[in-house]
Amino acid sequence: MFAMMKDAAKQNTRRGEGADATTATAEKPCPVDREELGQGTWALLHTMAAHYPDRPDALYRVQARRFFDALGLLYPCAPCASDFREDMRRAPPAVESRESLAVWLCNRHNEVNEKLGKPLFPCVLKDLDERWRKGGKHCWHG
Repeated sequence: MFAMMKDAAKQNTRRGEGADATTATAEKPCPVDREELGQGTWALLHTMAAHYPDRPDALYRVQARRFFDALGLLYPCAPCASDFREDMRRAPPAVESRESLAVWLCNRHNEVNEKLGKPLFPCVLKDLDERWRKGGKHCWHG
């Protein structure tokens, strides 16, 4: 899912040359690059899975599946979207419960991480909740 290019080259130029270009860049943000898009997407998806119902009703399950189907079609990185659709054909989204969805998504994320040579995350609900739902004490001020 969301296979990203292994090279670290950015799709967008983030800095211009000279003082005028730097000032213009600061005033006008650039579109997100592939890495930023991927990080933001994973954060959204893991957070959604962390707050998905433990026992979703039929409508909730259907809409969750539709969301992932739409993501595979509309994601603004063609190779990433194609990869995700293939992953869903092989292992359809597990929308039966919060745990099933969180673990399914973690496994998809780990597949991408493996392709990119990044570390894998344990796909156990306790660990996923610690990261995406509860956080440590440092996450909550006061």
